[in-house]
Amino acid sequence: MIEGYDTLLLDLDGVVYLGRHAVRGAAEALARAQDGGVRLAYVTNNASRTPAAIAEHLSSLGVPAEAGDVVTSAQAAARLVAERVEPGAPVLVVGGMGLRQAVRARGLRPVTTAAENPVAVVQGIAPDLSYGLLAEGALAVRRGALFVAANGDSTMPTGRGELPGNGAMVRVIATATGVEPIVAGKPQPPLHRESILRTGARRPLIVGDRLDTDIEGATNAATDSLLVLTGVATPLDLLTAGPGHRPTYVAADLSALGEPYPPVRRGEHGWTCGGWTARWEEGRLGLAGAGEPLDGLRAASGAAWEAAGDGAADEDAVKPVLAALGF
Repeated sequence: MIEGYDTLLLDLDGVVYLGRHAVRGAAEALARAQDGGVRLAYVTNNASRTPAAIAEHLSSLGVPAEAGDVVTSAQAAARLVAERVEPGAPVLVVGGMGLRQAVRARGLRPVTTAAENPVAVVQGIAPDLSYGLLAEGALAVRRGALFVAANGDSTMPTGRGELPGNGAMVRVIATATGVEPIVAGKPQPPLHRESILRTGARRPLIVGDRLDTDIEGATNAATDSLLVLTGVATPLDLLTAGPGHRPTYVAADLSALGEPYPPVRRGEHGWTCGGWTARWEEGRLGLAGAGEPLDGLRAASGAAWEAAGDGAADEDAVKPVLAALGF
């Protein structure tokens, strides 16, 4: 699958690991890709941890990674601010150490109170984020400071389930001030722009588990994408995806990177993949054939997306196919 791509821009949560544990086969698949000459870049909306801490976590799971391979929404947010303010300007950081380090690395001065007259407020998720810091951020934004959010994720996956993400916490300052932030993270362009600038990628493949961040981000960047079904997105989400959320490829997990990708074609009788043929008839999705269930899902996606056009397929019209495939 990865032949022709020079760089993998990989999401982390739900793709490479889930909480503290690696996704099965991820480390081996990425090591093979790197050995084959493909550059690996780990692109995350998580702004709380430093690249060094993330790389250490990845290495402990057997995933090949160094700090320079990690690109965070904190770094994208810091670049976004630095391009708009004077060098050395004070920036109020509503977030954790990863965000503070990223701001400092861009030649800006992190501060913690509105009394220090920050020219910008940049917000990212942190486990110890306090009301006091949110209040300082609101005061600074009310006084005219540029408001930047590292990402707009409403939730974040953890080993315990999905918890409130930065997008939820950003609503505190946005609601209190009436000012919407500029968002640096996926699906907005700044994070993938940062990734491409950092890696020098000419033909990247964006890999993720979420349609609304990873795949939409790839669409916004006009870049091919791979959805893996090891995280948030489900087969039902895939079949009912709108135009901006439709990936180039679909796979069970990262092991597919080193395997041939089966062609998905529009034929005389419908969409085919492997031994399956899918077609939209009388307002419902139909599927015939046999073989790998994932090939059936790929064929079904082609038929559902064609029928939906610029919209989204009805859930009830596609669920029988998913049941037949065992999803």
